[in-house]
Amino acid sequence: MANKTLRALVIILAFAIAGYAIVQYGVLQASSAGLVSFKLTKPNFELQPWIYVLYAHIFTAVFALVIGPFQLFIKPTSARRRWHRRLGYGYVASIMISGIVNVYLSLFATGGWVSSLGFMSLDVLWVATTLTAVRKIIAKDVQAHRVWMLRSYALTFSAVTLRILLAPLAILLGDFEAAFRIVAWACWIPNLIVIETVIRRMRLRQQY
Repeated sequence: MANKTLRALVIILAFAIAGYAIVQYGVLQASSAGLVSFKLTKPNFELQPWIYVLYAHIFTAVFALVIGPFQLFIKPTSARRRWHRRLGYGYVASIMISGIVNVYLSLFATGGWVSSLGFMSLDVLWVATTLTAVRKIIAKDVQAHRVWMLRSYALTFSAVTLRILLAPLAILLGDFEAAFRIVAWACWIPNLIVIETVIRRMRLRQQY
């Protein structure tokens, strides 16, 4: 029951944040988004080409965010294996693209070098866990592939935890930049701690 509840919560939050991103950046004006509007207050900030790189990151990350639950929570039976593989290609490709553009975005992160280092660390781990998962499935180690994909999606899910934490922290601290420095780390480190706990429990169940 707990696992089903957690899965349902992950799916709901993933789709909610994906929907928000699509509406905010695909339908409404990007300049009205909190992060973009804050950056526009900075006299030395240049919107272009930063905004186009941000769009590339958002839509590839949203793609991975939405695909992830289907890949992790639906068992790839014989009938579904082809779609599992195709969606997997899409998931990995979206992370590789997002990982590349994130290097640029990290250099200009709100909050200075503390935020930059946090997001750069996230980016490196995101790409590394995903590529490790790919290597495991190429080696036909299905169990290890699943474990590394869980880690990969935990980092993908940082898009959700960032948006859950940012507004309350900004209100609590009264400083958007200070909140952003914290959330640059807090959006993904707890995710990894949680998923490592889940993985440990999975392994313990397999032993008994």
